Amino acid sequence: MTPAFPLLVYPVKDLPAARALYERLLGVAPYVDSPYYVGFRVGEQEVGLDPNGHKTGGDGPIAYRKVEDIQRSLRALLEAGARPHQEPQDVGGGRLRATVKDADGNLLGLLQG
Repeated sequence: MTPAFPLLVYPVKDLPAARALYERLLGVAPYVDSPYYVGFRVGEQEVGLDPNGHKTGGDGPIAYRKVEDIQRSLRALLEAGARPHQEPQDVGGGRLRATVKDADGNLLGLLQG
């Protein structure tokens, strides 16, 4: 069964320390290990570490929902009352990510690709 939010991204300040902790916690080595993102796959779940997350307003993990059309999904969420936070960005390999805030200020993510 595919998780409702197949990607969780945690903002981190000390990437090497966070990498070591999450590797131990999850019991797997990262499949992506770069200075700007470390990603772990556990089954169909991806856990990511973002050393720039705090700089873009993240103070906790962001759950990302996979979508077919990020622009259409973004419009639908904004029409439903979400507030814009981060426009779609290409994060590599054609993968697009965007975030919005719900009425309580919680960040919600969209992921295409």
